[in-house]
Amino acid sequence: MKIAVFSTKSYDQEYFEKYSSRYEYTFSFFETSLNKSTANLSIGFDVVCAFVNDKVDNDTIEILAKNGVKLIAMRCAGFNNVDLQSAKDHGIKVVRVPAYSPEAVAEHSVALILTLNRKTHKAYNRVREGNFSLKNLIGFNLYGKTVGVVGTGKIGIAFCRIMKGFGCKILAYDIAVSEELVAMGVKYLPIDEVFKQSDILSLHCPLMPATKHMVNKSSLAKMKDGVMIINTSRGALINTADAIDGLAQKKIGYLGIDVYEQEEKLFFEDLSESIIQDDYILRLNSFPNVLITSHQAYFTKEAMDQITLITLDNIHAFEMNEKLENEVS
Repeated sequence: MKIAVFSTKSYDQEYFEKYSSRYEYTFSFFETSLNKSTANLSIGFDVVCAFVNDKVDNDTIEILAKNGVKLIAMRCAGFNNVDLQSAKDHGIKVVRVPAYSPEAVAEHSVALILTLNRKTHKAYNRVREGNFSLKNLIGFNLYGKTVGVVGTGKIGIAFCRIMKGFGCKILAYDIAVSEELVAMGVKYLPIDEVFKQSDILSLHCPLMPATKHMVNKSSLAKMKDGVMIINTSRGALINTADAIDGLAQKKIGYLGIDVYEQEEKLFFEDLSESIIQDDYILRLNSFPNVLITSHQAYFTKEAMDQITLITLDNIHAFEMNEKLENEVS
């Protein structure tokens, strides 16, 4: 099997090569993202391996199909960037990695909360400059605070376990109730009640039409003044323009995001010597109570191992004409 791996960074290549002996596959690594302009790089390959910000739309899929590609292997959980109907129409299977170390993302969510709250990033920079003042570094106790969790799949459950350890009251919303969380004392409520009662709101749900821009002007109006919002799921769960207004009006007291609506133009790249043209990200960075990380919540050794192994197993199942446990349809 010949596999074209798009949006490759050095660490992606490292992990695929680490497990290359598992199956006798031939990999070609492309730094460029997959889209209609680069899809012809797939000529001669059986499989393309894509990532979160690749644009696998109808135009791209038409070219992949013409080039003989039969499988799109997403090395991530999300698949909202893939035109599934087009893939089906062109006879191309789509697989993904539905779960990989959910603790990795959950722990990063907590890291954002703690950093925003206790301002450790600012304290670190101050002390390195010889400034040992505590002015404007005051935080709050997590103990006793109400944490709202939207989405209680594997990552949401892992996040709830951690916050329970801090002594927080946890409210949750999901279309499916987790009995494990109920037994733990988590209370499920309608989403508007979760918005209304939460001191901290953490998003752990997939992006789909029903969840796009769930944090918007209307939902923000229901939240407590000074609410902390954390998003390590998908950028478009938050309406960025409305979030900026909420920050300016002090409705949002803290915002921690590892994902961003327009991240495909920014994240995973070194733009330190470039003039960034995205006005929203520049505005967000101007707020002292905003913390942005560039889609690194998943990025642990354990998660990279799982992502790579599951991706390879998905490809092998396809090659052997076995049932695709992780097929997206």
